[in-house]
Amino acid sequence: MTEQYPIGQTGEPWQAAEKQQWLARQTKKRDYCEDIVPKIDALKAHYQVAQYGVLNYENQYPLYALKSAKWHTDLPVVLVTGGVHGYETSGVLGALAFARKHADTFEGQFNLLILPCISPWGYETINRWNPEAVDPNRSFYLDSPAQESQLAMDYVNQYQASIALHIDLHETTDTDNSEFRPALAARDGKVNHNWNIPDGFYLVGHTQKPEAAFQQAIIHAVQQVTHIAEADEHNALIGVPVEQLGVINYDATELGLCMGMTQAPYVTTTEVYPDSPSTTPQNCIDGQVAAIEGAIAYLAAQK
Repeated sequence: MTEQYPIGQTGEPWQAAEKQQWLARQTKKRDYCEDIVPKIDALKAHYQVAQYGVLNYENQYPLYALKSAKWHTDLPVVLVTGGVHGYETSGVLGALAFARKHADTFEGQFNLLILPCISPWGYETINRWNPEAVDPNRSFYLDSPAQESQLAMDYVNQYQASIALHIDLHETTDTDNSEFRPALAARDGKVNHNWNIPDGFYLVGHTQKPEAAFQQAIIHAVQQVTHIAEADEHNALIGVPVEQLGVINYDATELGLCMGMTQAPYVTTTEVYPDSPSTTPQNCIDGQVAAIEGAIAYLAAQK
């Protein structure tokens, strides 16, 4: 047993037996086919709905993408992804809320491509990882160890040349410190170091293409809906120096993050804080929608 987590030995990475112990602790808490699939089906009158794969675990999970009903091959593509970490609920519901609100808004301007729930098993068990103890949002690279990531990449790759914007919807929650970071340290045989959970919305840009004005435009849009996280005493968020109000940068390509899977010039990852006393579940969804709207408005202004 480690100090950080009740599975494994101190300083020793998990092997197959420990991963099976971890999997045995996971339980289904909600239902993807009851909660999410009907919301996708309800959009069939307004979008092309494509099944781009099936996750094959103990149960099978069909994976869906929404495409603009009137797809124009000469228009740039706006890619929205949600539920890469299935437990981050407003990412999934925010992607779907945006789809409902804007089915026709950008007709003739952009094609919309929306993958609302990339990790349905994670959605059901409220998990960051998949059943193999792999984090899909560290697995967006060639020959990915995560089915979730590989299937999404395989599908999105056909649109690579046209993708101008990719926004990936996430949350930072209190369970990052109480469960997911301790589990990560134990899995990798390392000492856990929790981070300060930011109270509010923030963005993670890509260090290889940070596009500060783009990130700022999104922050401004979200400020109209919910509060932005302030930097901590070290002028950082989750241990990373703040580039500007509410924005930090990661090398998404090196880390295998979802926002690094395309060649889009404009990319970002949203982070909502659903455990804040100053917000509500609906407010978190609204913040995700505002972020997408702000991103697209910025892109439209560059044309």
